[in-house]
Amino acid sequence: MSEVNKELVWVDTHCHVDAPKFRDTLPEIVSSAADKGVKAILLPTVQASDWTPAKNLVNQYSHQIPGLVYTLGIHPLYINRAQESDIDVLKDQIEQSLEDPRFVGIGEIGLDYFVEGLDPQRQEFFFHKQLDLAQQFQLPVIMHVRRSQDAILKALRKRTVPSGIAHAFNGSHQQAEQFIELGFKLGFGGAATYERALQIRRLLKELPLESIVTETDAPDIPPAWLKEEGGRFNEPALLPRIGQQLAGIRGISEEVFSKAVWQNAMHALPRWSSLMTDNPNLQSAS
Repeated sequence: MSEVNKELVWVDTHCHVDAPKFRDTLPEIVSSAADKGVKAILLPTVQASDWTPAKNLVNQYSHQIPGLVYTLGIHPLYINRAQESDIDVLKDQIEQSLEDPRFVGIGEIGLDYFVEGLDPQRQEFFFHKQLDLAQQFQLPVIMHVRRSQDAILKALRKRTVPSGIAHAFNGSHQQAEQFIELGFKLGFGGAATYERALQIRRLLKELPLESIVTETDAPDIPPAWLKEEGGRFNEPALLPRIGQQLAGIRGISEEVFSKAVWQNAMHALPRWSSLMTDNPNLQSAS
């Protein structure tokens, strides 16, 4: 592994910096990420109780991470904690957040047909209602897609959602092409650093470069080397090294890759792009 280029600017399109694992060391986590060149992080919320704390966290640490932003949503793994009335609360929260330049979309939403014990009909209720809000407000979505690619594609085709990101994508090449046709970018991160992840690596090599964005999903989906080196858990400061490996799999330089994925992320989330355009510290990344 060669030395990571500290002059590059990276964007993490999916990082749960509000996770309990980060609570005691969050200042260090954020500082380390900033020092490594991670200048933009998207925090996707997962339940109603997280919405206000996430906004506060983003405002608190935005001086260190100029591109720290958030989305509002109900994750399919949290539907058992949700009330149907949370959809109305979400609509109100979206309306109130439209004046906040750090609010960039709806998420993390989606369907998960892998985890047992989740009522598929209840999942679909929350997913479809949130897609309707995305259409109503013409906001991008951050999508959780696990063994549910076809069901999500079918739901998207019935609506005019402007764009979004299919997080931690692991579908077929044909499904990837369909998401891209609908205006979506596909998220790649630590999972691709495992040599056995043949399908993910194949997608990373073969899909158009303009369809790819980088993510950590920290503190989840740790890169392959983390356990070998005795690391605690995944964190956004690891993104440059992850990005270096993804670029290597792709067969291009880190410089070309980091610039491309930055532009792709901004294209997927126009409110994020507007925030960055107004930030003179990040003009070199655009």
